[in-house]
Amino acid sequence: MTHAFELARTLLAFIFALGIIIFVHEAGHFAAARAFGMKVLAFSLGFGRRLWGFTRGETEYKVGWIPLGGYVKLSGEEPGDSVPDDPRDFLNRPRWQRIVVYLAGPFANVVLSVLLIAGLFMVGIEIPALQSIPTVVGTVEAGSPGEAAGVEPGDEILSIDGRRVERWQDVAFAVMTSIGKPLAFELDRAGARVVATVTPVRPDDFEFGDAGIYPKILPKVGRIVAGSPAEAAGLAIGDELFAVDGRPLASPADFVAHIETRAGQPVALEVVRGAERRTLTVVPADQEGKGRIGVQLTISQRFPPGRAFVESLRFNLGVARQSLAVIGKIFKREVAAKSALAGPIEIAAQSGQAARTGWKSLLYLMGVISISIGLLNLFPIPILDGGQIVILLVESVLRRDLSLAVKERIAQVGFALIVLLMVTVLYFDVSKRLLGS
Repeated sequence: MTHAFELARTLLAFIFALGIIIFVHEAGHFAAARAFGMKVLAFSLGFGRRLWGFTRGETEYKVGWIPLGGYVKLSGEEPGDSVPDDPRDFLNRPRWQRIVVYLAGPFANVVLSVLLIAGLFMVGIEIPALQSIPTVVGTVEAGSPGEAAGVEPGDEILSIDGRRVERWQDVAFAVMTSIGKPLAFELDRAGARVVATVTPVRPDDFEFGDAGIYPKILPKVGRIVAGSPAEAAGLAIGDELFAVDGRPLASPADFVAHIETRAGQPVALEVVRGAERRTLTVVPADQEGKGRIGVQLTISQRFPPGRAFVESLRFNLGVARQSLAVIGKIFKREVAAKSALAGPIEIAAQSGQAARTGWKSLLYLMGVISISIGLLNLFPIPILDGGQIVILLVESVLRRDLSLAVKERIAQVGFALIVLLMVTVLYFDVSKRLLGS
């Protein structure tokens, strides 16, 4: 019963997440086409035989039985289908309008991702802001490649393999995509320049590289227990804990470890509240021999609407930039395609896992998938939006349409490439999820 319930929840989460993303993508095409007065024959979620649908005006709205995509069918879009005298046919419209229609789908995916992530930033989400965390090392895991290389807490990472890093997101990306490859870390250690050679390894339960080096993240107060020492000391929700007893903190675990050893003893807490830094004194209660002050720590990010929108733009730009970098590393054989690519089985599994964690995790995953799908559709592969845009740009340069035979051959090549890609990612999904390899 439990297994059946989990399977049903996974399928529902997958259909919900992918359905919304596909609907928004196709709605972008649909809205642009209608705005230019083009004739829309069909709006379909899914491919194959129609499961459900209705016709309104000149457009058929339907759901296909294969939930792995969708399409908007425009009158005259296919080569040879255009009616010369019908100005509403797709091929009879100016090329710039056709390009806008193809761009509208990926653009809608970008808008969806920006809105989802901005909304999560407004309500608060438990995800470290790697795009804004400085490159200062907070902790180094014992026995890790980072410790073996001599990296120490407090080191500031200046560059990796000669490439400057400005935020921890850059550090994480370099480490995750360099399994078994020695990386030259240039560090600033109390004003002295130090070089450490770090070789990331792949943990058993992780597809990417890890070096056991983690950033300095200030713990925040997420909840305060009524009547607790924290409340008596004047701590407030949202306070960032900067130091204890004059010692700067590197992580939430660092704070907990210090408090546990100070039961019944006054502890000086240096906190950051907004733009102000203040010092509070708290006396941890003794609970079974360990100090407790009655707070729940969090790394949640929560911003007002304007800041949330800006942070969402930065987040999505980072996802797009690193997605392109991963693809480049795949072609250079620096990253295994099996680790970097995900197909429907993997997406379904991730959707189910996110749904079990909570709605915030599911919406976050949807945002990441949406920006990725929007970016993928802009690739210059025939039959994808990007490939169609390239054809239109070529025709604009030539000042004439390509022949019907050429367009058909291009479409055949594009279809073959997409089928090959789908078969490849399905094989990767099966080998990872079902074969365990």
